[in-house]
Amino acid sequence: MRTRRFVTLAAVVSAVSALAIFSPPPHAQGLTGPGTALNITPEITQDQHHDVSPPLRDVAPVEPPAVRRAIPLLGFVLPAGQNPPTGLTQDMVLQQSIGQAFAGAIGLNFDGISADGVIPPDSTGAVGSSQFVQWANERLAVYSKTDGSLVYGPSYGAALYSGFGGLCEDSNTEADGIIRYDHFSGRWLISFLAYNYSSGIQFPVNHCIAVSQTSDATGQYNRYAYSFSDLPDYPKMGVWPNGPYADMYGGYYATYNMFTPGLSWIGARLCAYDRNAMMDGASAAQVCVQLGSYSPCPPFSFCGSFLPADEDGNPGPYQNEPEYMLNLGNQQQIGRILYNVDFTQSPPVVTTQQLSPLDTAYFLPACDSQAPKFNCVAQPGTGQTLDALSDRLMDRAAYRHFYTAGYEDIVLTHSVQGTYGQQDDYSGIRWYELRWSPFTDNPTIYQQGTFRPNTNYRWMGSIAMDGAGDIAVGFSLSSNLNHPSIFVTGRTPSDAPGTMEQDIAVIRGSGSQVGDQNADRWGDYSSMTVDSVDDCTFWYTNEYLPSNGEYDAWHTRIATFKFPGC
Repeated sequence: MRTRRFVTLAAVVSAVSALAIFSPPPHAQGLTGPGTALNITPEITQDQHHDVSPPLRDVAPVEPPAVRRAIPLLGFVLPAGQNPPTGLTQDMVLQQSIGQAFAGAIGLNFDGISADGVIPPDSTGAVGSSQFVQWANERLAVYSKTDGSLVYGPSYGAALYSGFGGLCEDSNTEADGIIRYDHFSGRWLISFLAYNYSSGIQFPVNHCIAVSQTSDATGQYNRYAYSFSDLPDYPKMGVWPNGPYADMYGGYYATYNMFTPGLSWIGARLCAYDRNAMMDGASAAQVCVQLGSYSPCPPFSFCGSFLPADEDGNPGPYQNEPEYMLNLGNQQQIGRILYNVDFTQSPPVVTTQQLSPLDTAYFLPACDSQAPKFNCVAQPGTGQTLDALSDRLMDRAAYRHFYTAGYEDIVLTHSVQGTYGQQDDYSGIRWYELRWSPFTDNPTIYQQGTFRPNTNYRWMGSIAMDGAGDIAVGFSLSSNLNHPSIFVTGRTPSDAPGTMEQDIAVIRGSGSQVGDQNADRWGDYSSMTVDSVDDCTFWYTNEYLPSNGEYDAWHTRIATFKFPGC
């Protein structure tokens, strides 16, 4: 039950005035963009089970099962690669100079969760009002935002579901964790997949989604389990509040790459979860549309690995503004679907619309010649190469609304080759800033670039933008001379369009990943987020190795920095 609010007349007048200023443009009352309606019947289900947890601080950390295993990552069907246009030997938006000195300053820089017998770590995290929460397969930890000290954990994710029962508490695999902080409501959103693994994935699979009751990540959570008879691989989540009171409406949106129990590709799945109900601890609807499977992907692609836009800053999306779902469609394109679920209606009203794809500067995915594994990233002292995972956009699709300036913005990144037809096609970080007027629902590419200023491999990026319009990208860096390391770069609005500043090391690795047949697996994602309190400080987490090894060698790092103009 939501706590009743008591307000003064002055507060009511102030709120009404604010709503008048922030009145939605005509397009925001519904989907009226220039796209094509997708006539897909939505599937509406309720949670399998929900309850309220004890305070996490009162639950002793749980050790994960003592096994060595690789979390599976399944590939989807990609279109055949397109040869570069005649005479094109390098990326058309390749940044070849190192750029001016990095304007940001590293603040906190400390180790997070370390190896637990599972690869890859899939490091993700988010920053709240006073804490940073991190997940690395298969463990969770809470740190103080002030000094990086450990507040809780690390613990197997089952601690969060203590007493809940079922797979979320009792499975032997808890993977693909995602952490978000819903700053409008001051809630943590923590999700992961839970299943039993014994010579293969056992079905059904649960997606476990927990929403905190306060901004304290060690407090109580409203806990949910959603059951899947197929595999909802590689889930990604976005916080999408909308409506006149952003702490009361909107949804938690998710994307999945769906596979049958026989691990055959089904297609991408887009889902929304009732944010209001989850904040109240009530039964919460899951509303999904299943996109078709195509081989190869056609134009206006329905290929996998969509990202839901994840909101940063204020004031947030307009009333009824649809969630943006984005992916790499056919090569040289960003696919876009608008997905809107109105949970204030019973049953929820669903509208799905496909916008024409955005044509990008030509690119080849990093390590394209090694597809479908994309493993060409070199390391010192070994012939073992690492997977660049370059067939998809990398988490997050960070959204921001610059209300005063009159535009909305999403930043994206993925890994590409910098040059074509050479023996060593060193990978780089391709990034985009999409921008649009609130009256169009039709983003365009405002600027784009490929950051690969020298012969190091750069991959596994994550991107975000602060309240001043500064953009930051974190990534992994490796070469024949440099062990896998964690680097960051960024730009301010005064930098030349399409360029980044000089990258700097968060921490340099001292080991290479070597071992069994899974040694090419590197984290499936890293995580760049922005502190909602100052809307300036970036928090980044990724993996590195202090010594040679595999299952028991990786460490994660957590670092902060911000730009002087914010």
